[in-house]
Amino acid sequence: MTETAAEAPETAAAAIARAGDVVELLRNAQARPTIFPVTPEFSNWRSEQRSWRESVALLDQSHHMTDLFISGPDALRLLSDTGVNSFASFPVDAAKQFVAVNHEGYLIGDAILFHLDDDVYDLVGWYMVLDWVQFVGETGDYDVTFERDANTLMREAGRPPKLYRYELQGPHALALVEKLIGAPVPPTRFFGMATFEIAGMTVRSLRHGMAGQPGFELFGPWADGDRIRDAIVAAGEEFGLVLVGAKAYSSANLESAWVPSPLPAIFTGERSAEYLAWLPAARLGSLAGSFVSDDIEDYYLTPYGLGYGRSVAFDHDFIGRAALERHAAGVQRVKVTLVWDPEDVAAAQRSLYDEGTPAKYIDFPKARYGLYQVDRVHVDGAHVGVSHDCGYVTNEQAFVSLASIDPAFAEPGTRVVVTWGEQPNTAKPAVEPHRQVEIRATVAPAPFSRFARENYRKS
Repeated sequence: MTETAAEAPETAAAAIARAGDVVELLRNAQARPTIFPVTPEFSNWRSEQRSWRESVALLDQSHHMTDLFISGPDALRLLSDTGVNSFASFPVDAAKQFVAVNHEGYLIGDAILFHLDDDVYDLVGWYMVLDWVQFVGETGDYDVTFERDANTLMREAGRPPKLYRYELQGPHALALVEKLIGAPVPPTRFFGMATFEIAGMTVRSLRHGMAGQPGFELFGPWADGDRIRDAIVAAGEEFGLVLVGAKAYSSANLESAWVPSPLPAIFTGERSAEYLAWLPAARLGSLAGSFVSDDIEDYYLTPYGLGYGRSVAFDHDFIGRAALERHAAGVQRVKVTLVWDPEDVAAAQRSLYDEGTPAKYIDFPKARYGLYQVDRVHVDGAHVGVSHDCGYVTNEQAFVSLASIDPAFAEPGTRVVVTWGEQPNTAKPAVEPHRQVEIRATVAPAPFSRFARENYRKS
């Protein structure tokens, strides 16, 4: 065996074959819980959560996302072939939420796609959809080049990110940016981009808002990052700028209703064997929650179940189009917010002080304990959907989760039950001995924040 072969990382296919069952492999994965590799709290996560509703928040996005730079004459064709989105008009300095499905029309994932320059794109986010696009590009007839800048947890030790990314969001974000650039912000629609100068350096921006409030994502070369950050902090004092750490930032999606890591539909179907032989096992992830099935396909979602129907455009051929058209014609689950009953959440927490086996620990502000969190939702014992991310939202003083629910039970005000905890307990590092408990919940809109529902996608 050559040295190169000996050092080659295990593939996903090999790991699944070794375990004998993909569900058991994912549910007992030894990966530690995903963390954002930035300061957990600068003050406290409750005050930091309030900042994007009351003043202006500064969030450092430089370390937890992966960038996949795609360039070449066939870059746009590759993206069009793999994305459900329309590319009929996608000029330089535009961005969109890119969504990909497998050949059977089930969701692989989503990411933010930036059109940086002629034939140059940056796909940013969780690595699931980035991996799929790179696989299709490398194994297909495309004249493209890939450059991957992994997140800080996966990047080569000691090597900094290629880009800094800072998010400014909150009611004072616009005023702060205008002070930084010394002029009105150029008219920019949602997910539009603009370029301006801060502290004598060129900065690119994305009009964006992770928690439904007005926001800007600022990015540029890593070497400029400290100087830009210092300028933001100095100018932000006037506007009550709050530095937001990993704990609060990880919960921002609960207000804007974005599900960050649904289980990707990569384990069955056309080209799945080839893809799993290409994919490193280290990027398989872990599966947590009370929903259990021996069939991995029972964990699959369509884009419609996560509210991505607005992104689907049947104006071009793409992988999974015919299957997705069939899904679109059928009954689809609806993305909702579940507001957990305070009494039941408190009872689960209270069990830590009682004799006997307690309920699964509920962490605050984010209670997810696997990369893919999938909890059972039921009504009178009948399964009606699954609950994803869950956590506490200070701005609403509520513990909530995002869920995909059968339409008959998706009306706001409907009462459902979430099963919390695993039975039997799995061997994941974040799983301690515990018992399952039933937590009552009320269906609410997604996004849960009224401001996010009414303003999130306005220009």
